[in-house]
Amino acid sequence: MSSKERLYEKLEDYKQACMRLKEATELEIEYDIVIDGVIQRFEFTFELSWKLMKMLLEYYGVTELRSPRATIREAFANRLISDGEQWIDMMVDRNKTSHLYDEVEAKLIYDKIRDVYTNRLMELCEKAEKEIAKIQ
Repeated sequence: MSSKERLYEKLEDYKQACMRLKEATELEIEYDIVIDGVIQRFEFTFELSWKLMKMLLEYYGVTELRSPRATIREAFANRLISDGEQWIDMMVDRNKTSHLYDEVEAKLIYDKIRDVYTNRLMELCEKAEKEIAKIQ
């Protein structure tokens, strides 16, 4: 499989995750399980997002990206993402969700996922699609 095919495959996985996250954020919050589900989808989508960025950057010759933070910084420098600080905030919140037992904190992160993070993740999807389409 060529690296372009692998990029398209990673993009398709990411696109699916973004759509499922967006769909989840549009549900009414009748039960806490909706918030839990959105947070879980966010965790998964965020993981795919930085791995997609890393793969794209490696295709462009940027190597030695060993962490999400380094990948986000490089993606911002290469204009794959538009707001590096929001992406860093997203990464910090993603890290918090792994150890989240506080309902108030969970609701705050849920609100950011619904109001900000999903849009940033969708923007990356569009940008990555355009970038991958340019590859010969």
